[in-house]
Amino acid sequence: MRDLAGFGDTSEKISDMLTHTITLIDGKSVTLRDLIGRIGEQGFLLLCALLTLPFLLPVSIPGVSTVFGIAILLISLAITLNRLPWLPSKILDRELEAEKLVPVLENGVKIVSRIDPYVQPRLLMFSTGAVINRFNGAVLMFSALLLMLPLGFIPFSNTLPGVAILLMSIGMMQRDGALVVAGYGFVAATIAYFSVLAYAALSAGQGLSSLFA
Repeated sequence: MRDLAGFGDTSEKISDMLTHTITLIDGKSVTLRDLIGRIGEQGFLLLCALLTLPFLLPVSIPGVSTVFGIAILLISLAITLNRLPWLPSKILDRELEAEKLVPVLENGVKIVSRIDPYVQPRLLMFSTGAVINRFNGAVLMFSALLLMLPLGFIPFSNTLPGVAILLMSIGMMQRDGALVVAGYGFVAATIAYFSVLAYAALSAGQGLSSLFA
């Protein structure tokens, strides 16, 4: 990832980095500006990974989906354009309740810690290089759009794109192309899942209309 402006790769365990970041959250509320200040500009991919954690669990925190989704979208756009991310003040300064957010993030880290032992540099064609970095940024951006769809009431509608973003972020940071490819797989699974839901909804609508025809 060193060919991207403002983004760096690392060999440190992602779960350790996330845990350290979470321990820095203090007070009754936290903002994205606070998190970026603690992580640093070289940690935008780590921030992406951190922001997906609430979507890995069946727990809903009001306002998180929109704020985190927009942040991931803009960071992904920056990766695609090879520029430092720009985030609007309205998103950066939106206050989130630390009391609700921290436990969810901590539980998410437990899931990430299960991935750590298997992370290693491999399949570099999918994780290193200017062209693939831009492509991965575009895939992340598309995943963020899927994450932001107002379908949180449907099981797995946030989880599938969230896992895709998490795997790709970790894969790009640790030059693990296998994780990036796995992220592609979850994007494809999300598209397939939403397509099935759309088809089922359309079929149900046609069935109801025929009853009243």
